[in-house]
Amino acid sequence: MTLINQSKRIIVYSHDTFGLGNIRRMLAISKSLVDADPNVSVLILSGSPMLHAFRIPDRIDYIKLPCLSRSVKGDYSVKFLDMEYEQLLKLRSNIILSAVLDFDPDLILVDKKPYGVSDELGAALHLMQRRGHRAKLVLLLRDILDSPESTIPVWKKNGYHDAIQLHYDKVLVVGSPDIYDMRKEYEFPDASHEKVDFCGYIARERSDKRAGEIRQQIGCTKERLVLVTAGGGEDGYQLLHSYLEGLSRQDLGDNTMTLMICGPEMSESRRHQIEILARSCRNVVIQEFNTDMMACMEAADLVVSMGGYNSTCELLTLRKRAILVPRVKPSQEQWIRAERLALQGLVRAIHPNNLTPKLLMDTVREELGRTNVHHSRLYQIDMGGLPRISESIGELLYDAEAKLPTRTRVSSRSVAAD
Repeated sequence: MTLINQSKRIIVYSHDTFGLGNIRRMLAISKSLVDADPNVSVLILSGSPMLHAFRIPDRIDYIKLPCLSRSVKGDYSVKFLDMEYEQLLKLRSNIILSAVLDFDPDLILVDKKPYGVSDELGAALHLMQRRGHRAKLVLLLRDILDSPESTIPVWKKNGYHDAIQLHYDKVLVVGSPDIYDMRKEYEFPDASHEKVDFCGYIARERSDKRAGEIRQQIGCTKERLVLVTAGGGEDGYQLLHSYLEGLSRQDLGDNTMTLMICGPEMSESRRHQIEILARSCRNVVIQEFNTDMMACMEAADLVVSMGGYNSTCELLTLRKRAILVPRVKPSQEQWIRAERLALQGLVRAIHPNNLTPKLLMDTVREELGRTNVHHSRLYQIDMGGLPRISESIGELLYDAEAKLPTRTRVSSRSVAAD
């Protein structure tokens, strides 16, 4: 009797060139996958420059791809190495191909771009297709990619729907069609439409720290606490500056403190400017980075934030009062999400083009003065993303095993003969 190998290998390709959102989300998904199945191990392929700063759970490892950067216009370039973009892209593509060949995954989970950044997944996908490799392919999409006017032509130009039909077994969307139905908004053809499963938003794991610990660390006892966060911080300077300028003109009083977290990717010069401006304000604590944002949010009475997917999910998980000032470049994604949630009364949203210190501080005062802090709609938001992702991927993994009970390795030796 031949014993079936129960071990399952998953490659997670994390599309990340900007901020912390992608890698934090993909790490949470990877942890959920190994927690749900003791037979699963995960190899993450990521270009995040901050990956080393996170705790990596058991049965998860990573290969660090050379970093790319993305401009506000959406153009990619080399971040650190003295190489031409095409050279670096070839290097990243070869690393990905080697990982697929040697790790020999049962399933590959791809974040956002069906062919990866600048088609860097293409070689691996086409090789697997030519070899009849049995790895299942799953595309993971956030609820919102960009405006329909930008997204539809990009997907047509890059042949993403063709990629879904040719390579992918399933498309998982971490969001709710009640908030934004991308199938309709982005005019998905029937063949792509049928592969889409909405998983709900990703609930964030609550911190082991008590809210009182964070408040005690910053000397906040009975005061109200406003948390102001710029996410990764690379493009959050204007939000922090506007808040401090508004606070210097409209003091919130002795009974209110502010915890401001700049983010690890804010430049040293800009962080220094924020620290200087904070000296003219009362009751402000500045931190460069905090590894426990959930604890910070839970400790706060009000959160002022950008509108990234992870930050929004953290706020929805904790049902926190929030003012979102999203970025609108290089993508409208954050603004569309903030606007949709604001229309349902779940958050307050300020378009960055309308942001002024006075408007921001007036909105802060209004929110701090509200008595109805838990909108009933908050309890109806679908936050079941992680368990549904694990369930969907588990179905594909064991369906593949039922059809092909023995492991067929694609060796690097066979590539030369291809």
